[in-house]
Amino acid sequence: MTKYFLRRLIYACFIVFFGSLIVYSTLRLLPTSYFEKVARERSSAPNSPSYTEILNQLNKVYSLDTNIFVGFFNWGKNAIRGDFGNSWEYGIPVVQKFKEVIWYSIFLNVITLLVQTFISIPLGILAARKQYSKTDYMVTIVSMIAISLPTFFLATVLKYIFSVKLGWFDLYGIVGCYYDQLDFWGKVGDMAKHLVLPVLTLSMLNIGGLMRYTRTNMLEVLNADYIRTARAKGLSEDVVINRHAFRNTLIPLVTYFSYLIPNMFAGSFITETLYQIPGIGYISYYAIIHGDIPFAMFYLVIIMILTQVSLLIADFMYAVVDPRVRIN
Repeated sequence: MTKYFLRRLIYACFIVFFGSLIVYSTLRLLPTSYFEKVARERSSAPNSPSYTEILNQLNKVYSLDTNIFVGFFNWGKNAIRGDFGNSWEYGIPVVQKFKEVIWYSIFLNVITLLVQTFISIPLGILAARKQYSKTDYMVTIVSMIAISLPTFFLATVLKYIFSVKLGWFDLYGIVGCYYDQLDFWGKVGDMAKHLVLPVLTLSMLNIGGLMRYTRTNMLEVLNADYIRTARAKGLSEDVVINRHAFRNTLIPLVTYFSYLIPNMFAGSFITETLYQIPGIGYISYYAIIHGDIPFAMFYLVIIMILTQVSLLIADFMYAVVDPRVRIN
């Protein structure tokens, strides 16, 4: 197992390496006039470095005066040390800005993951146990609707109903106007209230796929020979489902979750922007549309690293839920 994980870790490093090379090469293939245009625009903003300083910073971070491969390795050495340059939009180091906002995204996505897991998996199992019943059809219809809804449409509808019409929640932001005047639990409640609609949006977008995935895999397991044997031995249906069927359903679910986690952070790029939550998604969007090249480069690389880390965790979870992986 140790050799297997080391091999997977080496593969992940290669993927991140070549993915970063592609992103860097794409950046380098942009016309030189674009960099000059952005540098002029950024230098004209209040408290911004001069045009020459911005071009020098670009030259230092991305080695624009060398070829692509030399420039990439120079950029890589700085990136490994955690130096991605200064954000043009925010005027501080990119990594520092990332540390300031990442906890909002982690908090939002962890809550979303818990909500959709505790809703989707039980409903998917219930639909599989009652195949072709009204419950099964209802779960299927709800999941297909959830899969089909675009993020911006769903968020707009939820804000219109619960914020504009009912007035239960604020349209934007992570805290209210009187946040600083509240005590500790008041601040917690205020932030939780502002996260209801974003969590609901992200959860509804992912619940459908997870329900369908759970139902399909549970149906395959329930038709297996060892499940019929367990029933023939007189075991109760709950024991058959919870102890025998569900454990083997976890194996494909681990694969699904390995892609779900990075997709949630990428998806929160839109959700955070629509609700103006100051997480990494919203901050990255705001930086990218204002031509903040250092922050854009950093965000793309982080998404690649997050994807590979998720896949490595999935490989580890295979060994936890399936003893055959440990034996091999």
